[in-house]
Amino acid sequence: FDEDLTKAVNLNVVAVFTLMEICKKMKNLQALVHVSTAYCNPQLKNISEEINPENGDPVGIIDLCQALGESALVSEGGCLPIAIVRPSIVVAAWKEPLPGWLENLNGPTGAIAGAGKGLLRTVYCKREKIADLVPVDIPINLAIAVAWKTASQPSNAIPVYNCTSGSINPISWGQLETLTIASIRKYPMERVLRYPGGSYNEYAWVHRICQIALHSAPAYLMDTVACVMGKKQVMMILVEKMHKAQKAVEYFATNEWKWSNDNMIKLNLEITEVDKKTFNFDLSTLNWPDFIDDYVKGTRQYVFKEDLATLDEARRHSNKMFWIEKCVQILMFIIFGKLLVSMFS
Repeated sequence: FDEDLTKAVNLNVVAVFTLMEICKKMKNLQALVHVSTAYCNPQLKNISEEINPENGDPVGIIDLCQALGESALVSEGGCLPIAIVRPSIVVAAWKEPLPGWLENLNGPTGAIAGAGKGLLRTVYCKREKIADLVPVDIPINLAIAVAWKTASQPSNAIPVYNCTSGSINPISWGQLETLTIASIRKYPMERVLRYPGGSYNEYAWVHRICQIALHSAPAYLMDTVACVMGKKQVMMILVEKMHKAQKAVEYFATNEWKWSNDNMIKLNLEITEVDKKTFNFDLSTLNWPDFIDDYVKGTRQYVFKEDLATLDEARRHSNKMFWIEKCVQILMFIIFGKLLVSMFS
C-alpha cells in the first residue's frame, strides 16, 4: 500500500498501456484478464462490479495506480477482449499449491509473523468490521475461469469480477484476532522473543501508547544491551519497519466496504462440476479456523523457513517464555505495590 510512486506507476499504469499495445498486435488473442484491486475506489462504501470513471480519492499509492490502470483499459482498450478481476486482501493459499503457502510479509502476514515471534503486541483496528480476506489461489482460479468466459462469450463492455469474501463468508477483525492468537500458540515459531499475546485496540491513542510501551521501549532496551555486549543493534530498526507496515494497513482495518459479487457467483454456476473442483473460487465452503491454522503454519514454514518437525521444541521454548513473562509481571506488580505503600504510608 505504500509502494514507491515511480515503481507503482510503472507496474500498474505504464505496464497496462504497454501490454495493450502488445495485445493489439496479436491476431488470435482470445482474452486479456487484468488483475486490479477491490480497493481501487475506497471512497465508495458500496462497490459494484463496474469501472468507476471518477477515480475519487484513493488512500494509497497502489489504490490510485490500480484505479488509473482500469481507466487506461477503458480509454485505450479498443476492441480488445478485456475483463477485470478485483481481489480484496490477498493472503496465504487455501489449497494450491499447498495449504498455507505464501512468499512475502504483505498484509496480515506481517502481523502474524510479528505476533508469532512475540514482537507484535498491539494492532489498531475495529473488531466488528469485516476483514475481507481472500486466499491467493482464489483470484488465480477466478482469473482462469474469467479468461474462459471472455474467450467463449465475448462482450462489448469490460466485465468486472469483485473477488471478495465479506458478502459470502465473512470474518470480523475480532474473530481473526481470536483465531490467530490461538493458532500461534498452537503452532509456535522457533525462538520467540516473548510469549505470543497482545490485543487489537479500537482507539488510535491507546494503540500509540501500547506501541511505545510494548514495542519501542523493549526494543530500545534490547538494543542497549546489544550495544553494551558489542553486538549489532537491530530491534529498533525492526520495530520501525513494523510500525510503518501497520500504518499502511490501518485505514483498511478500521473501515468497511460492501462489494457486489454477482458476476463471480454467476460464473461459478456456469462452469462444470469438474472445473469447479479444478478451478475452485467458491469461498462459501472455506472453514476459517482451519484456514488460519494453515496460514500460521505456512508463515512458519515458508516465510521463516522453520521445519514443522521443530514444533515440539518450539512449544517448550514458548512455554518457558510464558512463565518468564508471568514472573516478570508478578515482580512488577510487587514493585508497584511497594511504591504505592511507600507513597501513602
